[in-house]
Amino acid sequence: MAVAMQRIVQRACGEPGAQLEFIMRQTSLALALGVVFASSACAETLPEYVGDTIVVTPTRFSDLASDRAVNVTVITREEIERNPAVTLPEILQDYAGIGMRDLFGNNASDSTVDLRGFGAAAEQNTLILVDGVKQNDIDLSGVVWSAIPLSAIERIEIVRGGNSVLHGAGAVGGVINIITRSPADSSNEATVSARYGSFNTSNVQATGNLVGENMGLTLSAGNDRSDGWRENNENRQSNFYGNARWKLENGEVGFKLGADTQSLHLPGGRFVEPDKNLNDLALDPKGAQTPRDWANRDGWQAALSGQFRLPKGEFAADLNYRSKDQEAYFYQGGYPDYRRTTLDMWTFSPRVKLPLQMGGLEHEVILGLDQELWDYHLAVSNDPANIGQPINRVQADQRNTALYAQDHLRVSDALSLTAGARVEWFRIRASDSFDPTAPGSSIYGSAAPTGEQNERESAWNLGARYRIAPGQTLYAKAGRSFRFATVDEIYEYTPTYSRQFQFLKPQTSYDEELGWEFGTVRHGGRVAFYHARVEDEIHLDPYSAGVGNTNLPPLRRYGLEVEGRESVGVVDLSAAYTLAFAEFTSGVFNGVSLKGNNVPLVPRHKLALVATWNINAATRLTGSANYVSDEYMDNDEPNTLGVKIPAYTVADVRLEHGVGNWKFAAAINNLFDEKYYTYAVRSQFDADRYSAYPLPGRHGWVSAEYRFK
Repeated sequence: MAVAMQRIVQRACGEPGAQLEFIMRQTSLALALGVVFASSACAETLPEYVGDTIVVTPTRFSDLASDRAVNVTVITREEIERNPAVTLPEILQDYAGIGMRDLFGNNASDSTVDLRGFGAAAEQNTLILVDGVKQNDIDLSGVVWSAIPLSAIERIEIVRGGNSVLHGAGAVGGVINIITRSPADSSNEATVSARYGSFNTSNVQATGNLVGENMGLTLSAGNDRSDGWRENNENRQSNFYGNARWKLENGEVGFKLGADTQSLHLPGGRFVEPDKNLNDLALDPKGAQTPRDWANRDGWQAALSGQFRLPKGEFAADLNYRSKDQEAYFYQGGYPDYRRTTLDMWTFSPRVKLPLQMGGLEHEVILGLDQELWDYHLAVSNDPANIGQPINRVQADQRNTALYAQDHLRVSDALSLTAGARVEWFRIRASDSFDPTAPGSSIYGSAAPTGEQNERESAWNLGARYRIAPGQTLYAKAGRSFRFATVDEIYEYTPTYSRQFQFLKPQTSYDEELGWEFGTVRHGGRVAFYHARVEDEIHLDPYSAGVGNTNLPPLRRYGLEVEGRESVGVVDLSAAYTLAFAEFTSGVFNGVSLKGNNVPLVPRHKLALVATWNINAATRLTGSANYVSDEYMDNDEPNTLGVKIPAYTVADVRLEHGVGNWKFAAAINNLFDEKYYTYAVRSQFDADRYSAYPLPGRHGWVSAEYRFK
């Protein structure tokens, strides 16, 4: 929430802190990539691109990825380990349909992953899961990526497009499910690693695994420290992770416990305003516009899960608790704002998978219940010392309850069909109290009237998958998905700067997709065309409602995604290309017609290339390059600023060598010292003013790891 609040202030004050035919005409590069990897499309070995890869995200049960009408990519543990990047968002950007924005380049301390071009609203439309458990919160804070140790990850499953039937509100752009390693399937071992790099950046991680006859236990702890590339951007983070699994005669039970802390200084953006001959971005990119701003966070979570085989079918259930305590301070040019937030969340998700025979055909029916309970508290003051007598106290409780069902029908060995539906009830109650005697209260001076919102939304999906030949499969799917506004999106100001709860309509999306998969897991790829119509998209609107929010006019997103992999001798190659369109189809926004305008923060083209040279059994060299085309800045819905976030290409390289139980690695990031930024916001009051967040130039790191066996 801290960095999100800083961006809200920036946006309000101007301060730092078409059709398918057309797509086809624009995709020569993408089609060329498809041709490169299609050489194995008629292979007579494994008939599917993903082979026999087991995934859980599409159904919330373990299933073959090749059996579902979904666009799914699996990032393996090996691919994670050899990537030159050391954070999850940077690894994810190497895959089709995924964009990544970073404000500081400091251990993903404020990074956003964007599935299918949602721009500024990406954090609320891309659902992040860890072992199926939501990591997105009902405030505007992003996912704390560093709280998930890379050493604990077995694989990452990316499911693109709306997935609200099985995963609920917020799964509009897609779902990213981070699957952790099962200690029960590992061996007795321990690993200690250390990494040191530019900007006085260090990381220490220790992981131990203990295995018994029917159980396994993993414990991991880590610490990250960095002074940051920019001024006032120190980052201190630590994490603890525990995972215990017990294998039973008819299933498995697991318990996970995690904790993380973060202390982050916030430098703000860099001003550019040609009319005033101001260009901090060029003259002082490392400087801090907000040298007094900072944010801290403490969080922890616990999860109890079980999956059991029934006489016919499977039963699974998850009970999860997550808690966090955040504080943030913004000086705001002499009008300080200090906030302390606590958030507690409970979820309970039982579900069952039943094989049935009906009409002489095989059905696989999934039935489930999702229950989410949230308790939110916010205290606002002008200084940490005065938080004992806050100016405003906000309390909100939110409840989401959903029922869902999905039927997977196998018509023949070549054809399968899927249909599903979900209904979800949403309720939020919010209250605010104001203390006129509190220090600094004269600046604020109001409380939002108590309010309540009750909604009911539905989702559905239809899909078909058809194997047209060995090694070639077509799939088609359509569906409806939705999301609700977060509590931080509804607690805002009126045009006269009085507090209020601004309840908004739920956002809905109707999407269609057609895809082709070819080849095998190491020699193949996929091509997908998608289209989505979005109504009532929830958006920050500092123009017409003070610092508030609104539902946008209708818009659509459509495009092409291409992924391919090939192994040539000792070299493994992969490529991913995304062609993305996001545009308004009608409507007026703050007096400006938006029809045909582009949605900000959505680049038209994105290309990622990764090559790994397996020099010998102990040594490998990996290089990656990401090209991103230009894009409109945040707040530039009118598309009239005349300046865009420039296109950029960033290349990374990593060399790794193993000696006995040791593994050594070194990497150079931003190899060619590209001067670039991935986020900028247009001012509301100065016609040519904007604030950009420059990212580090060339930098590197070295690491050593020892494994005890």
